[in-house]
Amino acid sequence: MKLERHSYNPILLPNPQSVWESYNVFNPSVITHQGLFHMHYRAQGLDWISRIGYAVSEDGVNWNRLRDPVLEPEGDHEARGVEDPRVTEIDGVFYMGYTAFSGKESKDNRVTPMFARSVNLITWDRIGPLVEGEDNKDHFLLPKKLNGRFIAFHRRFPNIWYAESVDMENWPEEGMTLIMSPRPDNGWDSVSIGGNGSPIETEFGWLMFYHGYEESRTYRLGVAMLELEDPTVVINRPREWILEPRERWEVHGHVPNVVFSCANIRVGDQVWVYYGGADRAIGLATCDFDEIVEFARFG
Repeated sequence: MKLERHSYNPILLPNPQSVWESYNVFNPSVITHQGLFHMHYRAQGLDWISRIGYAVSEDGVNWNRLRDPVLEPEGDHEARGVEDPRVTEIDGVFYMGYTAFSGKESKDNRVTPMFARSVNLITWDRIGPLVEGEDNKDHFLLPKKLNGRFIAFHRRFPNIWYAESVDMENWPEEGMTLIMSPRPDNGWDSVSIGGNGSPIETEFGWLMFYHGYEESRTYRLGVAMLELEDPTVVINRPREWILEPRERWEVHGHVPNVVFSCANIRVGDQVWVYYGGADRAIGLATCDFDEIVEFARFG
């Protein structure tokens, strides 16, 4: 089971005429809303500070982007950028998980997993961090509440964790559970793993996409199936990856040998996976929905 790259790849490139996104555009979030595709993406320009831009599309392939970013750094914890957005809609409100990057030397103070909310996908109000003072990122929400609680997944290096909150502001430690770890005997995901975009609900469980790397730090994508009522339970986790760096723009770029996704959405009878290639450009890869569900269950 392998994803198929879109023939138009890469679908979004840096804009050399823009100061803030002239070098790299990558790691996008994409959702569908009111018949349109909405993308939030990480961008870097002349000052190398990451900002989050916004683009809209009728077909999910050809994009019109705003001239200015929709989220810029605020405060010391975001001094070097806001990174890797993941947007989820719950009860008519849009929630973004993004990583605040301080640039500090200590890993425990370098990144902070932040949340923000919006009602229009353009203007964002910060909610606050999921945790503070630890090496934690790659966080996103389940697209529905369970037992009245918001459910998040996050990466406490090098594992994927589960968290619960009643208000999106407080994430108690007693609600956190480790659910997936690297597999030292499995090659591609043997050193570190982290979640991609919001899981897709299926009749068999939650279809989760995730990334992993091994000693050479080549980033690949894989999937797992989580239990519907209790997503801390991993029903199955295939050993094979579904996408690895292969195209020249995925192998050579700002950070070589990387495919990194923050978005996996169902579009009709397919799943569309948007990803950054080598931290330089944005691509799209697709697969049949039933096929990827079958692979996640039994692969």
